[in-house]
Amino acid sequence: MIPAAPNVAQDDWDRHWRDYAEAAAHNPAQKYRRRIVCEVLKRYGCSSGARILDIGSGQGDLALDLLNAFPDAQLAGLELSATGVAVSARKVPAARFFQRDLLASGDAVDGLGAWAQYAVCSEVLEHLDEPALLLKNASASLAPGCRLVVTVPGGPQSEFDRHIGHRRHYTPQALRELLEASGFTVELATTAGFPFFNLYRMAVILRGRRLIADVQSGAGGSPGMRASRLLARAMMALFDALFSLNVMGSGLGWQTVAVASHRPAAPG
Repeated sequence: MIPAAPNVAQDDWDRHWRDYAEAAAHNPAQKYRRRIVCEVLKRYGCSSGARILDIGSGQGDLALDLLNAFPDAQLAGLELSATGVAVSARKVPAARFFQRDLLASGDAVDGLGAWAQYAVCSEVLEHLDEPALLLKNASASLAPGCRLVVTVPGGPQSEFDRHIGHRRHYTPQALRELLEASGFTVELATTAGFPFFNLYRMAVILRGRRLIADVQSGAGGSPGMRASRLLARAMMALFDALFSLNVMGSGLGWQTVAVASHRPAAPG
């Protein structure tokens, strides 16, 4: 596990999804992670009619991709932010989304007790001081043997990562240890993203705090800032194409991926 960053921003997920929902939807790194999740689910036997739970469902982009990949799936999402739940419900009306603080309650939502055959938790755990607590509480909604696909960032943190509340980034070994300590049997813990995702992340790191200003300025700003955003969009489109050439499992990628099976707690 890469050490926790000092002075990370305080989490405000309603504000986060108001400010960054559109940017996240078109970010090539986020699209790449969603593609990894769908591909790994298929590799581990997920079929069209499966019951899939999205843990930390954000603003619904992953849920939309999941339903495109598994058209007849039953899909539910758990999300802390009321704004995220509202945006998701509009974006993916075929799925069910519930506002839930998984750091406060281990009780399953009505109808979701031991429900999920497959679950995903993508780009969530790095934001938490107590990721094991979230995993433990989310387990109430997982059927015995449910396969959980997790993605978290690896590699160094950028100024933007700290700005949006990343506590830490994970190595495959650190993610394996967290999952095993949280009641899961790990089947895969590896890296993805080499080489082009790493190059993208390096560009984000080099951009530093200027990236925060670009995102916060929206469509406005000076002519120079607008030109910078146009260049950034062109570069994102290029990386989006290059990401199809990334390699999983090389040990060099700056994206961390795991698959684990849920072990129900023994009675008593």
